Amino acid sequence: MRDLAESAAVHGVAVHGFALSGAGLYLLMTPQDVSGLSLAMQGLGRRYVGSFNRRHGRHGALWESRFTATLVEAHTYFFDMLTWIETSAQRETPSLKATDWQWSSARHHVGLERVPWLTEHPLCWTLGNTPFERDLAHRDRLNRGLNADQVDQLTQAMRLGWALGTDDFIARQQARTSRPLRPRPRGRPRGSKSSMDSRK
Repeated sequence: MRDLAESAAVHGVAVHGFALSGAGLYLLMTPQDVSGLSLAMQGLGRRYVGSFNRRHGRHGALWESRFTATLVEAHTYFFDMLTWIETSAQRETPSLKATDWQWSSARHHVGLERVPWLTEHPLCWTLGNTPFERDLAHRDRLNRGLNADQVDQLTQAMRLGWALGTDDFIARQQARTSRPLRPRPRGRPRGSKSSMDSRK
C-alpha cells in the first residue's frame, strides 16, 4: 500500500478507507481538485505495475480494466460506503470477520492497528468524543453490516459509476458533467409513439 499512499499524497488526495480483495481494490477518497483522483490512480498504476513487473519478470498491463469512480454525498452515504468497502473480503468469505482481513482499513478504524497515511473524514468525529468511543462505534457498524438492499445498491453504484446521494446532490453534480450519474428511466419518454403508432 506504500505506492497508494505516495501517489495519493503527491496528488492531494485524502484516503479514508480501502480494501484489497480477490474482487479488486476499493478506495474511499476525497481529492482536493477535480483532476486529483485521475492523477493519483494513474500514478498508482505506474508505480505498482512497474514494481510488480520488475519483481516477476513480466511486461505489459496488469489491471483488467480502467478504474471506475462513484460520487458519494458524505453525510448520507459515507459510513455505508466505508462499511461496504471494509466488508468486501467478508462477502467473498463469509466465515471471515472484516477485522481479520489485514488488507483493509477495518483494523485501523476499530483501533487494532494504525495506518498513518489514512485521513479521518470529519464525519468520523460524530461517532464519539474519544478514540475509544469512535473505534467501538465503528466496530459495531461492521458487526451489524449492511442489509441485502444496501449491498446491492452500493455494488451497482460502484460497478456502473452511479452517484450516491440525495436528489439535490445528484442534480448539482449532474450539472457539472455530461456523464450520466444515475440510471435513466426505463421505457419511452412521455408523449413518444412506437413505430407502429407512427404508421397510423
